[in-house]
Amino acid sequence: MGSPLLLLLLALLTAVTKAKVFSQGELAHLLQGEELDGYGGYSLATWLCMAFYKTTFNTAAQSIKVDSSANYSIFQISSQQWCTNDRSPSDLLSSNITDDIICAKRIVRNPQGMDAWKGWAMLCKGRDLSEWVEGCDL
Repeated sequence: MGSPLLLLLLALLTAVTKAKVFSQGELAHLLQGEELDGYGGYSLATWLCMAFYKTTFNTAAQSIKVDSSANYSIFQISSQQWCTNDRSPSDLLSSNITDDIICAKRIVRNPQGMDAWKGWAMLCKGRDLSEWVEGCDL
């Protein structure tokens, strides 16, 4: 039997091979179908802006922080703060973003809302985001 670290690395590599980089229109349609437009008071354009600036729509995006925590998925979900009891990193790194969306919905139901994503607060909050859905044929 392998070490837990080796097994985790293998699981992450497996997930990465099933990763996907969405086009803006493709992701817009998917998020709309998952009823994110208006969810928690946030428009579809808001979700697209956040996902772009966090990961450029890449489902395999991950970042390791100085404190050894990590952010995973197209929404960069923190391993220390969100959805850690019922999701594994490999769930959040695959091309199927259903788990990511479920967790993102849970995050915005908290008092911080989208402010939980610092990048969103700096790059998207309070701006005209209508360009994010232009040309998406929604």
